[in-house]
Amino acid sequence: MWLGTLLQQGYSYRSVTQNAPLNSKTIARHPRPLGGDTTKNLPQPVVSLTNMVLNNVDAARQTMRIGKKPDWLRGRVPAGDEYLRLKALFESQSLHTVCQEASCPNMGECWGRGTATIMILGDTCTRSCGFCNVKTGRPTTVDKDEPRRVAESLALMGLKHVVITSVNRDELPDGGASIWAETIQRTHEACPNMSVEVLVGDFCGDQRAIQVVCDARPDIMSHNMETVRRMHAAVRPQARYQRSLDVLEQFKASGLVTKTGIMVGIGERDDEVLVLLDDVQKASRADILTVGQYLQPTRNHLPVERWVHPDQFLAFKNEALSRGFRVCESGPLVRSSYHAEEQVGLLRSS
Repeated sequence: MWLGTLLQQGYSYRSVTQNAPLNSKTIARHPRPLGGDTTKNLPQPVVSLTNMVLNNVDAARQTMRIGKKPDWLRGRVPAGDEYLRLKALFESQSLHTVCQEASCPNMGECWGRGTATIMILGDTCTRSCGFCNVKTGRPTTVDKDEPRRVAESLALMGLKHVVITSVNRDELPDGGASIWAETIQRTHEACPNMSVEVLVGDFCGDQRAIQVVCDARPDIMSHNMETVRRMHAAVRPQARYQRSLDVLEQFKASGLVTKTGIMVGIGERDDEVLVLLDDVQKASRADILTVGQYLQPTRNHLPVERWVHPDQFLAFKNEALSRGFRVCESGPLVRSSYHAEEQVGLLRSS
């Protein structure tokens, strides 16, 4: 309570948490709590939260606004016969798609091209990343029959390329790796002419679980770095930057086409993005990179710090290719599975 009182009186979060000297009048109004200053042993804050403090006590309540998007971020409304066909099939087969769960702006385009991203292991994640619109909480019991149903459903859809991803299931001993492997294997058998890409979490760094998925041999093996090292604590509080690099390294060591993705505009600097590209290449020599604009899903998620201009996205692409990535999709509306089917073709022809 005393911290909130100081902030309401106009003190900055930085000054309060740094145990700044207070004059006699201030001490009289706001005496230190019994037992001493409870924040005196905290490390120096990296950022100031002063401008993010909301006043929900007074009559004039405040809310955090989602800023107006620039013109280059206008997406198309999903439509078309192929989109409607796949939408009906997903609903009839009770399949979860990241396209819908994460409110992807490219859903109509990708479905129209015969590419979709489905989500296995339920729709509830055990993690609470600050950018993600997938719900978090206690997941339901694992559906052991899901691999069969997914493979049979995909066989009905006639897709050219499928991206399979999942929520994090940190409560499971293997993080869901066995379900992952069976889903990949059954999908290969049911859809021999369809390329299979998987986007997995970090399995809490469990190398045995990761290897179970690698041994199922998807066409592309992906794990997203998401953001630069400095931003991980805020953006991915239950993940680790080095752990993600280690995951990508294991993919490549297993002889798989390796892919990762990041978002920009969430608080990183351009020079930090270049360091991330160097780190990924040093660790894994990854083949594919996607770079997209972070879009705040709701007011409860991290705010957009900046709108990155298309020219800067082109610069990121050139930097990535010069560092050894074989394919880079970089643009404001790019997401992990954007043009995924084309990436397979480019790598096969190169």
